[in-house]
Amino acid sequence: MNILRKLLLPFSLLYGSILAFRNLCYDKRWFKSKSYAIPIICVGNLSTGGTGKSPMIEYLISFLKEDYKVAVLSRGYKRKTNGFREVIINSTAEDVGDEPLQFKRKFPEIMVVVCADRQEGIEKIRIKADVILLDDAFQHRKVSASTNILLTTFDDLYVHDMVLPAGNLRESKRGAKRADLVMVTKCPEKHSHAKLQEIQYLLNLKPTQKIYFSKIIYDDSICGISKTLPLNYLLNKNFTLVTGIANSKPLVEFLKQNQFNFEHKKFPDHHHFSDSEIKNFKEKEIILTTEKDFVRLEPRLNKFAIYYLPIKTAILNKQEKYFKEYIINEIENFSTNN
Repeated sequence: MNILRKLLLPFSLLYGSILAFRNLCYDKRWFKSKSYAIPIICVGNLSTGGTGKSPMIEYLISFLKEDYKVAVLSRGYKRKTNGFREVIINSTAEDVGDEPLQFKRKFPEIMVVVCADRQEGIEKIRIKADVILLDDAFQHRKVSASTNILLTTFDDLYVHDMVLPAGNLRESKRGAKRADLVMVTKCPEKHSHAKLQEIQYLLNLKPTQKIYFSKIIYDDSICGISKTLPLNYLLNKNFTLVTGIANSKPLVEFLKQNQFNFEHKKFPDHHHFSDSEIKNFKEKEIILTTEKDFVRLEPRLNKFAIYYLPIKTAILNKQEKYFKEYIINEIENFSTNN
């Protein structure tokens, strides 16, 4: 622990105590948590970000939409509007947030809405959906989800972290007990079975909790405003990588491992690019970014050669079938009993 984090430790103890009391109030039902007669799958984490929530939401959508009317409810982080709003293809990231807009553009057939008040959002969409996916709502305990999926990254497990501000946890690692399923994300391509067993041991889950492991798969193409090119198109070119995500390290490492030559301009998560920052981009240079950043940058860089590299989640060790079966069984069992 560095000196700054040691100095912040008392504040973490205070903040953690307040959160622990809040959770106790919900556990004891002194504070009310509302349940609904519709399957609600919550995808969240204990840390401040960068665990892969968006790819996991998209993974769930990709197989659930075949048999269910899926709706995604997000708060629309850093949007410049308030209240309930349905996301449409022509929405802007400023109005609805970058991730909800990304979901809608990738899966136009599903309903995507933003509302900071999750109860209000659910009330307005529940009769139009068979299942609701709650994006980043693990700490939003006013809603009782039927299934809670907790994400933690392979190289930054929540058990090794502390509560803010000395650490990066939104709440104590004891909060993991509320999860029905823990997904260890961003596992490296080369990993040992012994390492996965070690992680399972460290997490020390309850017998009723499931654990799965996943990795990021990068596409072999890059997508632009009006065209798609093979990723190898960038091999002999100098380009600028622009990221405004919580954790750009896996993407940077992937590009370096594949011998790409680039300059990296890193910005904070969900960053709204200023006019001066936009002016610093050279019109003739190639810009590569993430899909989430693309929905924010593309309207302002339509004269630039800007592309994004698609990613998706893949479940490890031939567990994909069992993961999908688990999720579908959770939905069907809930529907049968309600």
